[in-house]
Amino acid sequence: MNKPYLLGVDLGTTGTKAALYQSNGTLVAEGRAEVPIYHARPGCAEQDLDDFYHSAAAAVRQCLGACSADPAEIAGVAFDSQMAGLGAIDDEFRPANRFDSWLDMRCQPYIEELSGAHADKITALTGCPPTCDHGPKMLWWMHERPEEYQRIAKFVMPTCYVAGKIAGLGADQAFIDYTFLHFTALAHAESGAWSRELIEMLGVDSERLPRIVAPWEVVGEVRSGAAAEFGLAPGTPVAAGCGDTAAGALGAGVVVPGMLLDTAGTAAVLACCTDRYVADRENRALLTMRSVVPGVWNPLAYVAGGGLALRWFRDNFMRPHGDALSDAGGLYERMIELAERVPAGCDGLLFCPHLGGRICPAAPTMRGAWTGFSWGHKPGHFARAILESVGYEYNYYLRILRALASGQSLIEARVIGGGAQSHAWNQMKSDILGVPYRRVLRSESATWGAALVAGQASGVIGDVAQAALVSVPVSEELREPDPKQREVYARTFERYLCWQRRLQEGFERDA
Repeated sequence: MNKPYLLGVDLGTTGTKAALYQSNGTLVAEGRAEVPIYHARPGCAEQDLDDFYHSAAAAVRQCLGACSADPAEIAGVAFDSQMAGLGAIDDEFRPANRFDSWLDMRCQPYIEELSGAHADKITALTGCPPTCDHGPKMLWWMHERPEEYQRIAKFVMPTCYVAGKIAGLGADQAFIDYTFLHFTALAHAESGAWSRELIEMLGVDSERLPRIVAPWEVVGEVRSGAAAEFGLAPGTPVAAGCGDTAAGALGAGVVVPGMLLDTAGTAAVLACCTDRYVADRENRALLTMRSVVPGVWNPLAYVAGGGLALRWFRDNFMRPHGDALSDAGGLYERMIELAERVPAGCDGLLFCPHLGGRICPAAPTMRGAWTGFSWGHKPGHFARAILESVGYEYNYYLRILRALASGQSLIEARVIGGGAQSHAWNQMKSDILGVPYRRVLRSESATWGAALVAGQASGVIGDVAQAALVSVPVSEELREPDPKQREVYARTFERYLCWQRRLQEGFERDA
């Protein structure tokens, strides 16, 4: 019997989204549910693994309730999830403790320890420098909560917990798919296996590490009890799934070496496709993630203050005093309108977007700054400087990537997220990077990426990369780099790098 539907579920930090698709990528229905974050004390950000499970069930029920699709016609389901946080289960596949979110910084001393003693080796083998991810978090639980650590049978991602619980897996069947490996601090990324060298170096118990699988491996089937909770048919195949960034890249069709993915959201993320593994040992600015697609890698970096800096400027400088927050969209449009009246390079004005510290490379003492403004600068200059700063950060990352992956030509950038709607911003980034820009005409790429994984797992899709390319709706309008603007930005970019170095030195001196 032909089963025409695929179900993708995105287990996000603050919410879960479920989407049902036809196998050609046509969206049938969606559902959403919130996920709480618990802040027991400053610096602590925890979540419950069961909240991910229950929110997934609620989102899927809502999704299926919004359409007439027969659950028996769903060929498979796959989950994607946030990547740098860490969960754990006991011997009975129950949560051993609360999920240690990527927002939780209690492991900072262990990040610093690894950065001082083992950073080069960890970066070389995993593709990611020491950061707030699995390795430091494991060390924190081991040394700071030894009694709770002893209850841990396996460390798991939200994808494993939800998929494992819906399929009734045992702790010995716990898994992690290979798109998460760069965030472990414990894996040999190129071979897709755990690194004995790193495990011994960090002193982690290897028996607590789950088995490594491909995203499309079928880990089980929906059991009858879970079927009732989710509204699914018992026996529906469940795939291992993948990380949310990997799902987003796949769902946007960014699967060919030379393509870029620009996620213009609260954080600004730039990911590239390459056909080789690269490790940024010198700068520690790029994180190299294994793509869902075999043989493809995604070096990426992000600016924590991308879209968030725009929102801050909107709320504090564009909104008349006392106005309500109702016309947010109109204020963004006004900001862009003012920015478009300003020439490239903002007449010498530069903005540092790291209001809460720099992420890539790590510089936690960095803060925001405007430099070079004078009597003649107007609000539009300040708005445009924020927009251009994201492009400059991206260009810095691409300069590193071009050095590491020499000979890799860049085809085009596909842009998703709220900022993708701005043609002006897309043009600025195209001019700064020298890469054509194209907008993805789909609001949620991660759920389609997860659904594609479910399709390959169930046999509905044979070549996941080809399916991603042909199924993603993109704008016919391609924003090509303007040669004259490129010349201006080439000069301004060097000034931007100079000021970033000076600012970092100043903030570090004051810390």
